[in-house]
Amino acid sequence: MLPAFLAELEKGAEHVQGCRMPSGGGRVMPGAMPVLHRWWGNPMFSWMARTWFHAPIHDVQCGLRAFTRELFDRIDLRCVSMEFSSEMVVKAALAGARMSEVPIILRPDGRTTHPPHLKTFRDGWRNLRFYLMYSPRWLYLLPGTAAIVLGLAGCAIALPGLTIGGVHFDVSTLLVSGLAVLLGYQAIIFAILTKAFAIAEGMLPTDLRMARFFRIMNLERGLLLGLTSAVLGFGFVAVAVNDWRLANFGPLDYPRTLRWVIPGVILAALGVETVFASFFASVLGLPRRGRRT
Repeated sequence: MLPAFLAELEKGAEHVQGCRMPSGGGRVMPGAMPVLHRWWGNPMFSWMARTWFHAPIHDVQCGLRAFTRELFDRIDLRCVSMEFSSEMVVKAALAGARMSEVPIILRPDGRTTHPPHLKTFRDGWRNLRFYLMYSPRWLYLLPGTAAIVLGLAGCAIALPGLTIGGVHFDVSTLLVSGLAVLLGYQAIIFAILTKAFAIAEGMLPTDLRMARFFRIMNLERGLLLGLTSAVLGFGFVAVAVNDWRLANFGPLDYPRTLRWVIPGVILAALGVETVFASFFASVLGLPRRGRRT
């Protein structure tokens, strides 16, 4: 078996992964792997590694692997628990390493001196947590974008008070839609800041798209955009306050007034968040001193 791994290294592979799963040509003997790991945990994490990080691997948890010393030094492994196996595969893929698989056979473990060290749910959560932390796109960006799209669609329907299929959408829908926009925007900000921090700390490789983004959206432009949104939002709120003044500060026509207040609050909140996020991103972009070894 070992000659097959060495042969792959000699062909130019930097990371050679053993594969016990039939999807990669391997074989799992009866009783060799817990059912939950065999049919759910390992396939799910392997699919995530292929989909999220483009790692050509079908058995990400297999401990039988070979790699070059140069790659090991380059990917700067940091995990100290079960997620170490996933970290090696994910970071190798992110580093653009040449990867290959060798099919192997998994047989039942005959050791009886101690109980299994693997804890299904504890170690499964550790792996999931690692995947999420190393993929701001899936943790923040995509959910945030979906929330903004749904929120803007809701605002477009509720702001004019449309009735669709006999269902009337009013200010309550507008309020909930505004919440979706705010949460989605906050998630996208987290995606950008997390990616910037991870790149600066060497946890993720340099991303040219991020570099282009920060060249376009620098501190000054972020401040200008944020202040413009905030001023516009507070202007909407001022219109509502003026309506209240004209009513001698008495009761208002709330369905009408809230159509000014809710968009105003949303725009003001987005503007203030943009200002703070612009400063924070600038702090992350400051030059760092060399690390001590």
